[in-house]
Amino acid sequence: MTDAPKTTADTQVDTVDARSTRPDPAAHDTSPRLVGADSELSATITDPVFEVTDVAVSYSGTPALKEVSLRVPKHEITALIGPSGCGKSTMLRSLNRMNDLIDGCEVTGSITYHGENIYAEDVDPAEVRRRIGMVFQKPNPFAISIYDNVAFGPRLHGMTKNLDDRVERSLRSAALWDEVKDKLGQPGVALSGGQQQRLCIARAIALEPDVILMDEPCSALDPIATLAIEDLMRELRGDYSIVIVTHNMQQAARVSDRTAFFSVDMDNGVRVGELVEYDLTQRVFTQASDDRTEAYITGRFG
Repeated sequence: MTDAPKTTADTQVDTVDARSTRPDPAAHDTSPRLVGADSELSATITDPVFEVTDVAVSYSGTPALKEVSLRVPKHEITALIGPSGCGKSTMLRSLNRMNDLIDGCEVTGSITYHGENIYAEDVDPAEVRRRIGMVFQKPNPFAISIYDNVAFGPRLHGMTKNLDDRVERSLRSAALWDEVKDKLGQPGVALSGGQQQRLCIARAIALEPDVILMDEPCSALDPIATLAIEDLMRELRGDYSIVIVTHNMQQAARVSDRTAFFSVDMDNGVRVGELVEYDLTQRVFTQASDDRTEAYITGRFG
């Protein structure tokens, strides 16, 4: 007999079980639902790490993401979800100016980081990326030693004082030190996939960022390595603000505090990404206010 499709109530049980051991921001958050780019921002996020206002992105004149507005709180995990081509990764890369490296990319609107416009003319993109680190979909350690992988960024930025301590501290923060402490001179590319991804996280942490962006960090990993990265994200959220793009709905439900759902709209015959709904993760997964959100979460499209 074929199992019946999950209802919203069934999803609610799964979500609550998955998050039962984590603090519930809903217990002290009375913010209004933020639905779509034109809605008022959550009044309770009074000191956000990011404030995104009417941000649109185009590539060589072709729109990819239309006006997005949202606030990202400090020391929480914010998940960006949605079908392929909806602008999740484009939005993520806009948060630390990685899109600057793509020819023909234009970002309009405003993105402030602790109240400062990161796209202002006098702002150094390299400094933005130091403070707002990024971990990519596929682990990408350099073809150098484990030690030198972690030390690479600090050396580049002149942060060489107590470098050994910095490397050890970063590897400990990435839950990797005990596994590699006796082989720091070995190539980083010789590690397993999950270890390589944690090495990339350690490499980002070594620059003492305030924010860590993660673009589908587990999509190339096996289930055991995925759970290890998820556990690490929960530990890191006490010291960092984390924004993650994921296609894995269960992962978003397990690790994130807030979720932004993006979808695709047709604009003059062109597929353009848009923000549909942004709220506490538990509300998005159990009481979605937009039919498109519920349809995506329950697997009816996407």
